[in-house]
Amino acid sequence: MLVKMNPLVSVLHLYDVVNSPGVAADVGHMDTGAVVRGFLGQPQLESALTGMDLVIIPAGVPRKPGMTRDDLFRINAGIVRTLCEGVAKCCPHAIVNLISNPVNSTVPTAAEVFKKAGAYDPKRLLGVTNLDVLRANTFVVLTSFLVATEHQLGFIVMAEVLGIDPREVDVPVVGGHSGVTILPLLSQVKPACTFTTDEINYLTDRIQNGGTEVVEAYAAAKFADACLRGLRGDAGIMECSFVASQVTELPFFASKVRLGRAGAEEIFPLGPLSEHERFGLEKAKTELVESIHKGISFVRK
Repeated sequence: MLVKMNPLVSVLHLYDVVNSPGVAADVGHMDTGAVVRGFLGQPQLESALTGMDLVIIPAGVPRKPGMTRDDLFRINAGIVRTLCEGVAKCCPHAIVNLISNPVNSTVPTAAEVFKKAGAYDPKRLLGVTNLDVLRANTFVVLTSFLVATEHQLGFIVMAEVLGIDPREVDVPVVGGHSGVTILPLLSQVKPACTFTTDEINYLTDRIQNGGTEVVEAYAAAKFADACLRGLRGDAGIMECSFVASQVTELPFFASKVRLGRAGAEEIFPLGPLSEHERFGLEKAKTELVESIHKGISFVRK
């Protein structure tokens, strides 16, 4: 619904293996300009993808009780492979927003699929990690006096005390999109502010383990809007994303990028890091090596 409401969307195709025609009918009744069509199952995948400029892939299953991360990866990577094979054939120049978890592995999987098809443009494959940024922005705003008083007074909202809106806060979040690979750069928060060691530890842990405290659908729609504005040619569109990168020695890494007509047209360096952040970066890279290898091996095996 959030994408249907976006004035930059003229045609919206919804694809799934179940229920998509009914969902498309419901969404299509919203009084906004986008034309909505529903497509159902593998036979209609190519029709759904043909002519698209932006493809958003949230497909997959959530992690369920008793399911290991490897179980989750095998299921979702198979789905991502099928969809990306369709993208490579039907809309090879589209920008792809990949949400399917685990993003640290599914983005490398998608890259290998596009390479095999001769349709790989690293600028156009974007792992959606801005949920971590939205979560960080919100939690930073909520953190005034929080560490010292949460058990006595509950959450004290800095936004109410100082008039700060979370939308005016920018916390770069780099690394990856799960657990310790999520690295908030609290030393680079804008507007500038300082935190105690306790606050840094608390915020980092909460951002890394925030679950769905910020609705993921909103984050995905916000990132899609940024990509659409980039496609339109708007200047200064900055988001954090998990992309092919030379920021570190790893082949993929999440950091701030500038979005434009070609996708991620510029990838920004990390900038100066605190001692806490340098330590966190090394932990993140150790886990990312394994996750990236898993994603690549899924296609190459």
